[in-house]
Amino acid sequence: MSRLFLLLAALAVFAAACSSGDVAPPSTSTVAEAAAFPVTITTPTGDVTIQEKPQRIVSLSSTATESLFAISAGGQVVAVDDTSNYPEAAPITDLNGFTVTAESLATYDPDLVIYFFDPGDLAAGLETLGIPAVYQPAAVDLNDALGQIEQLGIATGNIDAATTLVAGMQEDIADIEASVTGSSGANYYYELGEELYSVTSSTFVGHLFGELGLMNIADPADPDGFGYPQLSSEFIIDVDPDLVFLADTKCCAQNAETLAARPGWDQLSALQNGAVVELDDDVASRWGPRVVDLLAAAAEAILTFELTSP
Repeated sequence: MSRLFLLLAALAVFAAACSSGDVAPPSTSTVAEAAAFPVTITTPTGDVTIQEKPQRIVSLSSTATESLFAISAGGQVVAVDDTSNYPEAAPITDLNGFTVTAESLATYDPDLVIYFFDPGDLAAGLETLGIPAVYQPAAVDLNDALGQIEQLGIATGNIDAATTLVAGMQEDIADIEASVTGSSGANYYYELGEELYSVTSSTFVGHLFGELGLMNIADPADPDGFGYPQLSSEFIIDVDPDLVFLADTKCCAQNAETLAARPGWDQLSALQNGAVVELDDDVASRWGPRVVDLLAAAAEAILTFELTSP
């Protein structure tokens, strides 16, 4: 079973839970403010109390890993999962966030675990062992993502650094959005893998790109609201998107040349106009500090399209 399938399944479960009202995503309004320990963090699975400033953090989320290092908590991190490849200083291990057990985590003697997917009994196992664990599922929008960074700042005792980071991100994002104000609203296809899975406007990436005025071609292909429909070549060719974003350049070695080699794809306007954007898979799939880079890449593509389109 591929990592992509597991990730999409995890995202779908979270989306379904949110839509049913069973849980709420963490946000700035659900983060318990505190200046000293102990602190209590409100998460989708309940409140978590952290008695002392953690010194042995294990991150099972590549997004959380990036955020932890960005808020100066990197020195407190003793282990990260096998997908946490950024920054280079992250102590990567063979821990698999989709299959990890509480017992295997206990060997690292953690005083805090951050995770975004529970393979079945992780949360219960950590609670039994007395290890505080904060669940940070995939963000649903930008406010949610920023709220998770602030939450990590409180949980790790790095509130000021987290607040500063969030403020800087908000300023950068406002500048990026302003740079494309008044654009005509190009439509786009966002590729997650060679199987032609995409994202809709209801997903985190979809929300981001919607803020830039982009229109998502995958929306009509998702009547059940899954958020990550599998499209067909015929559908994509028929719609003929103005822009194509490839989030599978590292995992699947996809680029403008490989797209052009697909039957019929060489006729796509995006290929003929040089409007294929080759993203870094990691930046494109995470909702941490580098969402600014993702938005900047999308804005640059919009501006280039505006300049080159007939």
